[in-house]
Amino acid sequence: APSPAASNFTLNFTLTNLRYTADLTDPSSRRFLSTVKVINHYVDSLLQSSSIGSVYKGCKLMRFRSGRHRDHTGIDAVCSYQNDANLAKFNREKVYHELSTMTDGVTKLGHYSLDNNSLYVDG
Repeated sequence: APSPAASNFTLNFTLTNLRYTADLTDPSSRRFLSTVKVINHYVDSLLQSSSIGSVYKGCKLMRFRSGRHRDHTGIDAVCSYQNDANLAKFNREKVYHELSTMTDGVTKLGHYSLDNNSLYVDG
């Protein structure tokens, strides 16, 4: 039997204590690479603990973007999960609520602070 296909969803949020600088736009810069590694660790931990954890494949950080204030950095990621007919359809609202709870009401992601109005999950 063929293996189930992967599906994607987007994940967006803003960190309020990560200063946005030009080196975050350079995928080869040390700051970009180290920040991606840390953010991926936190996001992977959350999503592996969520209702989609058993089918979660990972996220690819697509870009950092300037936030409303100089200490704010927006994060845009594309995440994937295995589409499995035996599991319920991806429910973006459920995943959003789980992530909201796991980040203390969209306020903390590891040692980062979150803009509590910035979390967006789109399936």
